[in-house]
Amino acid sequence: MTKNPIINALLGALYISAVVGLISLGQLYLHDTPDTFLIPIAMLSLFVLSAVVMTSIFFYQPLMMYLDGQKKESVKLVFQTVAVFAVVTVLIFAAMFLPVLL
Repeated sequence: MTKNPIINALLGALYISAVVGLISLGQLYLHDTPDTFLIPIAMLSLFVLSAVVMTSIFFYQPLMMYLDGQKKESVKLVFQTVAVFAVVTVLIFAAMFLPVLL
């Protein structure tokens, strides 16, 4: 959404954190509800929504730049955003496994 790859990657991580938080709340408060036909529909809908949100966060601005003729800058922004998001992901895994390693 911006030309700053760090902000884009952090927005992606924030969105993922919000989704996980909502799912955790659902498990906390809805654990006694029976499984229904709506659960797979909800999960598939969430998957599609997440694909659209993450695509817009990571690729909207680079696409606009590409269409404006800034092709090299556009590709650079995509790779920088993905690289920063990869670092965020590695840090999350490191934080998750750190207590096991100590």
